[in-house]
Order: sequence, then C-alpha cells, then structure tokens
Amino acid sequence: MRRLPPFLELVAFEAVARHLSFTRAAAELGLTQSAVSHRVRRLESHFGKRLIDRLNPGIALTDAGAALLPELTETLEVLARLSGQRERRLRVAAASSLCTWWLAGRLGGFMTLRRGLSVELVPLEMDATPIPEVDVRILWVNPGEAVRSATQAPLFNEQVFPVCSPMLLPEGRPLCDPRALSAMTLLHKATHASGEWSWETWLDHLGLDREAPRGAELRCADVGLTLSAAIQGSGVALIRSLLAHDALQDGRLVIPVLGVEPMVSTKHHVARWRSAMAHDPDIKAFVSWLVSEAARTLASTGKLIQRTATHEI
Repeated sequence: MRRLPPFLELVAFEAVARHLSFTRAAAELGLTQSAVSHRVRRLESHFGKRLIDRLNPGIALTDAGAALLPELTETLEVLARLSGQRERRLRVAAASSLCTWWLAGRLGGFMTLRRGLSVELVPLEMDATPIPEVDVRILWVNPGEAVRSATQAPLFNEQVFPVCSPMLLPEGRPLCDPRALSAMTLLHKATHASGEWSWETWLDHLGLDREAPRGAELRCADVGLTLSAAIQGSGVALIRSLLAHDALQDGRLVIPVLGVEPMVSTKHHVARWRSAMAHDPDIKAFVSWLVSEAARTLASTGKLIQRTATHEI
C-alpha cells in the first residue's frame, strides 16, 4: 500500500516554495503564518528530510525541496483544471445571526443565477472567531476598515432601531407616548454598551429621561438570541435592518413607538477573500449579488419601518 504524503501539507509547501515566503503563502491560502509553518513541518516529518531552510531573514529551498517543487506545482495545476470541470463550490463564512436571519434564506436565488455552483455556509459566533478555510468571509468592521482592495469589497451599512412583538402592544398598535417604553423589558446584546446599541442612547433619542425608573433588562449572548427573544414577546430589542426585515414583513415584529427614526450603524459589512482568488468569477458574482440583494432588503426594510412606525398596517 502506498504511503502518500498529506495533501494539505503539500499545498502549503508548494505555496511557500513558490513565493519563498510564509507570509505570502498564508495570505494566499487564507491561513495564519503559524498554521502554514506547522503544515510544512509535518510534510518534512513525513519525508524525513528538510524541504526548506529557515534563514534569518528569509527562507531558501533545500535540494530536496527544489527537486519536489516543479512536479508538485504541475500536479496541483492538473488537479485544479480537473476540479474546474466538476461542480464548483463556494465556502462562505459570516456571523451566525446574519446567516440565520438573512443570508441562508436567500442563497437559493444566487445559486439559480450561477448554475453548477454549490455554496457551503459557515456560521461564526463572532468576528473574532479564527478564520476557517473559506473562500469568502463577511465581516462587520469599523468604517476605516471598509475600503476596497484586491481582497476586500465594502458591502452594506445597516440601521439600528427598536422592535417588539405586537402582542406586547395594546391591540398591536405602536405606542403614541414613548414613555410607556420605559416600563417594558429592554433586550440587547450583552457586549453592546454604547452608541446605537445602547438603551441609554436610545432613551435620549426618544426624548426620555435615562435616569427615570424603567423596566428590567434582558441581555443575550448574541444578536440572534436577542431577535428570537423579541419575536417571542420577551421585550423590546435593538436590531439591525437586514436581521429584522423578514419578521417585520410577516408581522412577527413591529416598531413599538410611533415616529421612530432609526440610527445608522457605525459599522459596515465587508467581504474578504484570499489573494489567490482575487479574480475568481464566482466570488465576483457572489459579492455583486450580496450588494444588490442587501440594497433590495434595506429599501424594503425602510418602507416597513415607515409603515409600522406610522401604523399604516
């Protein structure tokens, strides 16, 4: 039986050897520099010989590494061409709340536009989650980071506003007096304590006294739990446009107070991908679809906010 070398380790070595850089190889593969280094060492252990001399500074191929590289590169290129003839697959990572409450239900439309392309959706609990081996990652970043580059595209910017189940309101109608909101349970993500995500900011925004007595607070570990709690009637939540859209549209959520003006989120969504896939047509098509689909959803959400906030329902 053949004792074959591990494939992912071969890919890592080929990228390092081709670039003569762990840093550039890590960027191409969407891995950390440490992960690439560990893979190369495992391959060296498999062969029982060094493939790369780690100099200070820089690196160089050993005789064994230089002998392996040409045939390995050719083999990987053949495999890449063969893969192109089979089903194409796009692996996308995004925050679990965005996946569950907006993206998953719309990906079928994108796949209809890209015949033969399969999509794997990878939900992440938070932006700080280590980057998995994915083709595209959707991140929520500060404005200064939302710039266009060869490996990143700005996507959309949302609004934040309060929502609740209509069962919490008299006859399901929005409150005329925002002071009644203070007596209700206020829901929010546990780590959101300032700006548009702060109930103190929103009480000021609604013209209420933040020092006045108010109802209890329910803090949830993530935005998705907050949204679920609001739909179930646990209280009033502060939610982003895309996440709230479908529940507003089907009446599971409403704006609790007449005349509410949403706040623009201080963060932006961006899509990032590996430098090796900078010209991939499926990624370009996916990012373009994300932008247009979000624009449609945000426009629809704006109309729903206006309707429910003025009780045109």
